[in-house]
Amino acid sequence: MIPLSPSQVIESLEWRYATKQFDASKKIDPATWSAIEDSLVLTPSSFGMQPWKFFVITDDTIRQQLLEHSWKQAQVVDASHVVVLAIKKQVDAAEVDRYMASTAAAREIPVESLEGFSKVIKGFLANPNLDKQEWAAKQVYIALGQLMATAALLGVDACPMEGFVPAKYDEVLGLDKLGYASVLVCPLGYRHSDDKYATQAKVRYPKAEVVQHLP
Repeated sequence: MIPLSPSQVIESLEWRYATKQFDASKKIDPATWSAIEDSLVLTPSSFGMQPWKFFVITDDTIRQQLLEHSWKQAQVVDASHVVVLAIKKQVDAAEVDRYMASTAAAREIPVESLEGFSKVIKGFLANPNLDKQEWAAKQVYIALGQLMATAALLGVDACPMEGFVPAKYDEVLGLDKLGYASVLVCPLGYRHSDDKYATQAKVRYPKAEVVQHLP
């Protein structure tokens, strides 16, 4: 693998911004979109449990329905693709067993060799003080970060959104029946030439204020 140079990475991240206006005539090509989906699959998570699913919405009729529940933000209808990042509502011992079986198969090892790891995860999930929905939601935010960074490196615009009504999204998309609950929305596509925010300077505190090297 030939890594990108430090300047290339920073240039891509400087180019990225929360796109307010997408060009509805421009669509993400299949190869680029496939890479974006692959990046979501590769997202790290706590224990590697992946308590999520990413729903891709391209149907115009459905997106028009979602617009009403998105604070009227036009990105959900103008973007090439819309990703709804959702948590798995039921993460229990059975889900741990499924993950152990998947791990054993991928690494070609006996599932019995993972018993200690399995017990650690099950003990964590059984903690009465753990809010599993909150824990899962935190994992989804990691996925959002990976999604936006990947998009920027590929020259694709994105707009992370918390401004929507999750319960209504779940209703329109039928997520509750599938065992999932929406947490975040991220339209992706290409910026419109009229989007004034594309050329505005980023407002970030200096690195010296937000990064500190401890002795």
